[in-house]
Amino acid sequence: MLAHLSLKQFAVVSAAELSFGPGLTVISGETGAGKSLLVDALGLLSGLRADSGVVRHGADRAELVADFTLDDAPQAAQWLRDNELDETGDGDVAVCQIRRVIRADGGSRAWINGRPVTLGQLGELAAHLVEIHGQHEHQALMSKASQLGLLDAYGRCEAQREPVERAARAWSALLRERETLLAQGDVSDRIGWLEHQYAELEREALEPDALAKLLADHRRHAHAAGLIAACESAFARLGGEEGPSLTRTLQQVRGELQRMSEHEPRLGEVETMLDQAAIQIDEAVSLLDRVRDDLDLDPSEFEQIEHKMGRLHELARKHRVAPERLAATRDGLAAELEQLRGAGERLDRLDGEIDAARAGWRRAADALGQARREAARSLGARTTELIGELGMGGGRFDVAVEPLDEDRPDPQGGERVEFMVAANPGQPARPLRKVASGGELSRISLAIEVAAFGLDAVPTMVFDEVDSGIGGAVAEIVGQKLRTLGAGRQVLCVTHLAQVAAQGHAHYRVSKAASEGVTQSAVVVLGAKQREEELARMLGGIELSKEVRAAARRLLADVG
Repeated sequence: MLAHLSLKQFAVVSAAELSFGPGLTVISGETGAGKSLLVDALGLLSGLRADSGVVRHGADRAELVADFTLDDAPQAAQWLRDNELDETGDGDVAVCQIRRVIRADGGSRAWINGRPVTLGQLGELAAHLVEIHGQHEHQALMSKASQLGLLDAYGRCEAQREPVERAARAWSALLRERETLLAQGDVSDRIGWLEHQYAELEREALEPDALAKLLADHRRHAHAAGLIAACESAFARLGGEEGPSLTRTLQQVRGELQRMSEHEPRLGEVETMLDQAAIQIDEAVSLLDRVRDDLDLDPSEFEQIEHKMGRLHELARKHRVAPERLAATRDGLAAELEQLRGAGERLDRLDGEIDAARAGWRRAADALGQARREAARSLGARTTELIGELGMGGGRFDVAVEPLDEDRPDPQGGERVEFMVAANPGQPARPLRKVASGGELSRISLAIEVAAFGLDAVPTMVFDEVDSGIGGAVAEIVGQKLRTLGAGRQVLCVTHLAQVAAQGHAHYRVSKAASEGVTQSAVVVLGAKQREEELARMLGGIELSKEVRAAARRLLADVG
């Protein structure tokens, strides 16, 4: 919902701050006062192109800011999250601020929640926030996609639409898989090459444990002579072959300390430690003996290890990976081989699966199409009735539901939808987007929205001069329909008729005055008494008689 709108140096408005609430807000003013500027501002904040003419004379730039709360706009909140532009306000309520600056030299910049964005992004977000109905290009109901969405919402077609979308996605995925397999062409050469590469790697022990053992064996054989010499030297020194035996020396020291320990108990602890050391030395000598026996200076075995190491490095260079990655390369080749060997069988199965997916989509699309045609008849009849009430007697509204030319599964279904209107009796129905009269277009849009009662997801609807060319009882009906629409959506309406303005939950007046030779517009919210005066002006012009004021009071009283 639009919560606040700020205008600075915009056209004839020097500065204006407007706050909005739920329900119907009407905006009135004398001809030329600039009451439609609020609609223009929202259009520019929605991504419409701007020129330097919107900048107030003498200013270097115009600035427009709109603040929205998003508790009633989940699609807008999701768009902001998807584009990483989301933000929360007080109480963790999702909010959105759109700001646009238009310079006098014709350039402009835009921001969403303080971050720079493109006009395209403004348009995408605004499509989830505001619908503008009137003499403007930016109108959601002119879009075929929006018309289809509104019809589906009106007909409660969500349950039928979901399986259509799912079946179309499944069909597309199968088609892409088949195209990928076909693009590979004759894979026999590729299979032969892969089999050769895989066989080379399969002959080698490439697992991490095997590689670690090979490296350890290589290091041991490469240093075998030095290892043997070191073991023999250590064994000789520990065993007493070169000088006194370390074990015998420890035994002698232990005996001497044991004899003296009765005089100093702590010597017993030392004797125990030496006993443990003697045990460790004995175990070390035994292990040295086994290591020395295991060492082998067999040149042929070392040559075999060297050959294996060289083979691994050669394979690693060939496949451009480290030796540790050769096992993963082998497994990748095996997986590709399995896929290619089954490609022919998979292609045969895919043809059947694609046909089955298309048939499934067709069944789901037929069910959706039937629901849409029933909704189209109902929406067309209801909207035709309403446009008659809104002063277009004899007019007709139809929803054309026509099958798509191609039988390609479409996530949106098997038909296209177009809103068609015949504004006068005897005229052929034409697409809504081609209806020429701005006033008629606004009233038709109002009738559609009332018939669907705001079933589309956009929370704020703006009607510009919806009452153009009507008066009397029809004007009162238009106002009533707008108020009805305001029960479920926020509605802003620019009007010049008192019968419409009286129906508003809130009322703004736009006025203009000349100051130092420069025309300026001001926007003020009206209290009860001011509102009565404004309705009287709209009814009676400059001279406000007692009868005109009484009529204004009666209009307000009738609304309650």
